[in-house]
Amino acid sequence: MTSYSINIMAKLLLSVLLLQSTVQIALAQQPSSVELNSYSFNAKQRSHFIVAGQKETVQRGLTLLHFSTPTTFEFRTYDTYGSDEELTAALETMRTMKKNGALFAILAHDSATKGAFKQSKELTEMEFSKLASLKGRQAYVMHNLKGEVYELLDDIKVTLSIPVPNDINDEHIYFPKETYEFEPSADRYIAHAGGAIDGHAYTNCKEALDQNYAKGFRLFELDIIKTTDGKMVAAHDWNMWSRFTDYSGTLPPTLEEFKKHTIYGDYTTLDMQGINDWFKAHPDAILVTDKLSDPMAFAEKFIDKDRLIMELFSEMAIEEASRNGIKPMISQTPLLKLKGDKLNYLAINNVEYAAVSRRIIQQQKKLMLQLRDAGIKVYVYNVNFDPGKDERYVYDNELGLVYGMYADNWVFDIPEDKSLK
Repeated sequence: MTSYSINIMAKLLLSVLLLQSTVQIALAQQPSSVELNSYSFNAKQRSHFIVAGQKETVQRGLTLLHFSTPTTFEFRTYDTYGSDEELTAALETMRTMKKNGALFAILAHDSATKGAFKQSKELTEMEFSKLASLKGRQAYVMHNLKGEVYELLDDIKVTLSIPVPNDINDEHIYFPKETYEFEPSADRYIAHAGGAIDGHAYTNCKEALDQNYAKGFRLFELDIIKTTDGKMVAAHDWNMWSRFTDYSGTLPPTLEEFKKHTIYGDYTTLDMQGINDWFKAHPDAILVTDKLSDPMAFAEKFIDKDRLIMELFSEMAIEEASRNGIKPMISQTPLLKLKGDKLNYLAINNVEYAAVSRRIIQQQKKLMLQLRDAGIKVYVYNVNFDPGKDERYVYDNELGLVYGMYADNWVFDIPEDKSLK
């Protein structure tokens, strides 16, 4: 190869490297963007925002989103519909952010107000004129990323995408992260529907129990439903079971038909005999049931009532379980509907456990702390339902406020001396 050819190749290589460098610089200079999606109560969709590709879903009320840099942010949802205290806190934060010249956005979800904001005059003075006129069950989005307040309001939905300025560098923290101390132990983690197996959730199968027991779980949730001939079996629901098994017959199936089929062709379904056999072979395991409303009917068929916790969905079922020595776990709906002194009701009925969606715990923080301080073990579900809100997120951010979680996967380190009591 001649020196001339070598020089040509060197120049070509240098040109490619310069081009790659130029592309990288251009990409680095591309502005980040925020996508705001607000849905009213009537839209029946989950409001969310996306910053630099990261999606966050939000809860009922007003969500305030503060930009620290073009790609980093903090946010908090205030249940301005359900709490005057939350509304007051939201207004104070908005006032402070405006005073400090912060760049931020607001979006409403579900219902942000009952009728109209009592502080509409104050909102108008802060230049939030459309927010001041917001009615219950309307969608709303606001941002000031171009230096002034911009608002959109609609009866159903508002969607907006806008670049985030490249020169943001705001060190103010408006929503400091709260952490809670807790002692790790195996009884903080319930294997959701038996726990995941080979990436599959909701199987309620024997092999999921086997694998997740070996990983460290000692509490196992099973969804209990009935076949057409009235026999109790483990399955989340019949439509899901039919998809898992490729069953095309009439639903619900008979017990005999149920036992003929396997989950994904590999995993063993569980009837009451299979459930009892497994728990007999694992005497330190505890069963947590879901879907049932008749505690006595199941408890009489389970091998060991002392190793049974039943999530129940009505005060009547909870009281029946308590009278008969069955450990009740109060579900979210009856818990929130309890009139008067909730803690007194739970104490009278020997309720030591509660199950709630992790989506409500910040809005119900006061109640969660009351339950924690009263010794009620609150377990959260909806783990892995929202992007980034997996077992590790709940472990790092929410345990201590609540006692434990329904987990698909074992990601926990348990000290040897902290095994299940």
